[in-house]
Amino acid sequence: MEKEHVLSQYMPVGAAPVIARWIDYFQCEFKISKNRTTKLGDYRHPYNGTGHKISVNNNLNAYAFLVTTVHEFAHLLTWNDHRNKVKPHGDEWKRNFKRMMVPFIEKNIFPDDVHKAIINYLDNPTAASCTDLKLSRTLKKYDNAIGLLRLEELPVNTLFTIKDGRRFKKGERLRKRYRCLCLDNGNLYLFNPLAEVTLAATGT
Repeated sequence: MEKEHVLSQYMPVGAAPVIARWIDYFQCEFKISKNRTTKLGDYRHPYNGTGHKISVNNNLNAYAFLVTTVHEFAHLLTWNDHRNKVKPHGDEWKRNFKRMMVPFIEKNIFPDDVHKAIINYLDNPTAASCTDLKLSRTLKKYDNAIGLLRLEELPVNTLFTIKDGRRFKKGERLRKRYRCLCLDNGNLYLFNPLAEVTLAATGT
C-alpha cells in the first residue's frame, strides 16, 4: 500500500495499483528522479547481479508520468523477451507498449483528448511514444508551468530564453526541428518544437 500511495502522488490514482504490481512482479527498482532535460525516463537492464531499473522524472504531469512509466516498462518487457537483439523502439517494443497500455485504456484513466491521442498513436506508432509530437503536445496541455511557452507557438525571429538563461532567436523549421541562433555565442542550435521557453526582453 505504501508503494501505491507514493505512486498516486505522481500519476492518476487508478493507475498506481497496476504499476505497483508491475514493480513487484518484475522485481524492478523504480526511482522517481529529479528533472533531467535530456530525457523523461530511463530503463536499465539487469547487469552484474543488479535487477531491472526504471527512473521517471518527478516534474511530469500525472498523465505524462504514467505514459513515460509504461514506455519504460515496455523496454523492460522487450529486454526480457529479446535481450539486446532488437531495436530499442522497434516493432517488438511497440507491441509491448501497446499491450501494457491496455489496462489504463480500459480503466478510462486518461481524459478524452489524451485517450484519443494515445489511441491514434497506438494505431500507427511511427515513433517512440515520448517523441511522437501529437501525443507529447496533448500531454503538455496538462503541465502547470507558469510563463512557459512551446517554441512552436512563437513566430519566426522571436527572441526567447531557455532554463539556463541563454537567449536565442527563433529560425525556420528544418524537417522536425527549429534552427535557432544563440545570441550569447553566435552558434546555431536545433530545438524540438515542444521545447519550453520564455519570451526574452527585446533587443540583442
